[in-house]
Amino acid sequence: MRLVVFDCDGTIVDSQAGIILSMEHAFTSLRMIPPARERTLAVVGLSLPEAFSALAPEAEYATRVELGERYKAAFRELKSDPSEMDILFPQAKETIAHLADLKEHLLGIATGKSRRGIDRLFDREGWHKSFATIQTADDHPSKPHPSMLLEAMRETGAAPASTVMVGDTSYDIEMARAAGACAIGVAWGYHTVAELTGAGAKVIVERFEDLPAALDDVLSASCTA
Repeated sequence: MRLVVFDCDGTIVDSQAGIILSMEHAFTSLRMIPPARERTLAVVGLSLPEAFSALAPEAEYATRVELGERYKAAFRELKSDPSEMDILFPQAKETIAHLADLKEHLLGIATGKSRRGIDRLFDREGWHKSFATIQTADDHPSKPHPSMLLEAMRETGAAPASTVMVGDTSYDIEMARAAGACAIGVAWGYHTVAELTGAGAKVIVERFEDLPAALDDVLSASCTA
């Protein structure tokens, strides 16, 4: 059985607007200078504690915790339903439906997003039956720690050699390597193609609809870290 595990933000959905605005609010509300857009996007994929450690390394621990709380509050307040800000990338819905229909595939999620955020997205898209395993930042260390991917494999019984992580950041790629799985990078997300390749991505796809063929190529070869 093949296990295909997706990151969410930057891979399936484009949530840049909400992330940037919420980050700016968190910092300015504490009279701190917000990070540049590029720095914020570079930490997408990390859980909030790790993200704020990277963005505000000089701040005290309590301040970083408060930044995280204000970020979450700002994101909630932007819209009554934050999932409305999660815009699917082109062909994401169709490609996921295609892969979910294939008997030899199981689909999973491994994301820095909260379980609440995933549930809202899945409610909207009708995806609860399409994914066999969901791993979120609520229950695991931040990427690139392999905990999320290891648990996804344990829950589904998939072997590392038949597991592929699909993500847009070097954290996704490094997590896959740490878990002994393969990784496919997507070119439309938050990290550059050079960063993804440097982290060890086997393949980079330029369009969502190119993913099924890339998965066949990667899984038919030796999938080693």
